[in-house]
Amino acid sequence: MSGPIVVAWTPTAVFAALVLPCVLRLVRLDYRRQGAAVRNGDLAELLLVVAMVAMLSPVGGPIPAAGWQAVLALTAGWFAVSWWKGRRSGHTSCGHHAVSAVAMLFMVTFMPHSDVTHGPWLVMSGPGGTSALWLSLIFGAVAAYFAADAVRAGVLAARGASASGQTSRRVCRVIMGLGMGYMLLGAAV
Repeated sequence: MSGPIVVAWTPTAVFAALVLPCVLRLVRLDYRRQGAAVRNGDLAELLLVVAMVAMLSPVGGPIPAAGWQAVLALTAGWFAVSWWKGRRSGHTSCGHHAVSAVAMLFMVTFMPHSDVTHGPWLVMSGPGGTSALWLSLIFGAVAAYFAADAVRAGVLAARGASASGQTSRRVCRVIMGLGMGYMLLGAAV
């Protein structure tokens, strides 16, 4: 494999590996004690991990970009409303998932796709054109948010000793935050 292909497949493999802890949390955890918000967060994390694999994969995805746009818009709306309704009761993870879904929606919509031979399929791993200044500023600011969130989640994961599945959630959040920042910074330049 050549250099760019290895570079494209490496983050794809990392995010594909995140599917396992997401699925294991969904299968093993007792959500009756933890609540629907935790289950919804775990489902959103799985969806966002799969979307990252589709965006990074040099092969393309089985779902056209318009399909991802619809799914991510619904996810963003769901978590924005959940955050708004529960903001006084500490549902900050709903706000994070809404921001993540909006950022991915922006990436699917505005990032250059690398190869027109894939038609409507989502492929973002190759070189593309430069983006507009306003888009670069938005992508840069959101990348800074994800970098800060990844550091915060990493510190919390390193401390350990938390509720069932929290360490796994935090490690996944670190990797997702770094990956989102990587993709956003790549789009900003």
